[in-house]
Amino acid sequence: MNPPSLFSPLKIGPYQLEHRVVMAPLTRMRASRPSLAPRPMNAEYYAQRATPGGLLIAEASPVVETGFGNPGVPGIYSEAQIAGWREVVDAVHAKGGLIFLQLWHVGRVSHSSFQPGGALPVAPSAVAIPSEFKCMTADGKVVDYETPRALETDEVALMVEAYRQGAKNALVAGFDGVEIHGANGYLIEQFLQSRSNLRTDRYGGSIENRVRFLMEVTQAVTEVWGASRVGVRLSPYGIANGSGEADPMPLYGHAITALDKLGLAYLHFIEPRASGTGRAEVDWQNVPSAMVLYRPMWSGVLITAGNFVGDTAQSAVAEGHADAIAFGRYFISNPDLPRRLQRGYPLTKYNRATFYAGEEKGYTDYPVHDELAQA
Repeated sequence: MNPPSLFSPLKIGPYQLEHRVVMAPLTRMRASRPSLAPRPMNAEYYAQRATPGGLLIAEASPVVETGFGNPGVPGIYSEAQIAGWREVVDAVHAKGGLIFLQLWHVGRVSHSSFQPGGALPVAPSAVAIPSEFKCMTADGKVVDYETPRALETDEVALMVEAYRQGAKNALVAGFDGVEIHGANGYLIEQFLQSRSNLRTDRYGGSIENRVRFLMEVTQAVTEVWGASRVGVRLSPYGIANGSGEADPMPLYGHAITALDKLGLAYLHFIEPRASGTGRAEVDWQNVPSAMVLYRPMWSGVLITAGNFVGDTAQSAVAEGHADAIAFGRYFISNPDLPRRLQRGYPLTKYNRATFYAGEEKGYTDYPVHDELAQA
């Protein structure tokens, strides 16, 4: 039997993918304001990148008002946001594509200027992000991160319910599934890691306790969707937003083994070599490979992302390290990325200056290969 390729079919939960080129969740900060609802331009953007039997993972969307740390990010807690996302989903489905929504809360990766009433951001513990990382306020100033307010034990349960409600809202919006954002130093990872979680209640201390919030959120979301339509994203060995565990293997080994028992649609890694690519061009060398290290612990579908190109993506799939590869920056600049990879067409370089905020430029104006060939 031949090894699988990027263009072999793949079953994820109840869905049959026609290829294994996945669009990674990408913050673009182009929602309507002040509603923070997706708008027609967002629907056009996703539809441009949809292919029959292809999977798109929509950008991270806060499940509650306290979950924001950037301007112009779409939410998934209001009727207007649900309606806006429904238009996005309908546009993707019209192209034969599948789309999951990433459920998000940034925790301490925020600023009081984004918070209701100007309150401090919330987190597992009152531990600020180190000063070498900088925060942008709602009015564009660059400052140090504030020390967040630690969630009370009863507030953690309310946060779990916020994820549950976000999952329900995504179901109403018509998505095909949801992904829980447990990576990149945001709220769930803040609970996971010992440098950001100093709690002494049932959510802190031991690895089992620190993994509890992730597991409770995942359980709540799977009760809404069914496990086969829920994915989880993790970033073992990542360093984004002040994250990092001194010895990640015991922590993430425990978390992945626990998640593996739930029958989820997939597990989604951010490879350590790409940690922090949202803010800068990085390709960390001499770092571990999440897909290689943790694949033996995961019996389901594994998606991985981080600085892949056509040949390295193909090798990862053929060698069995991952089942599908998620692309971010090159999916921004190549709306027809799966076709380009399959046919060996050159890739259009992305413009980092237009990643965040703005209008059509750098968003919906990237051409497909055929348009370039005719120019």
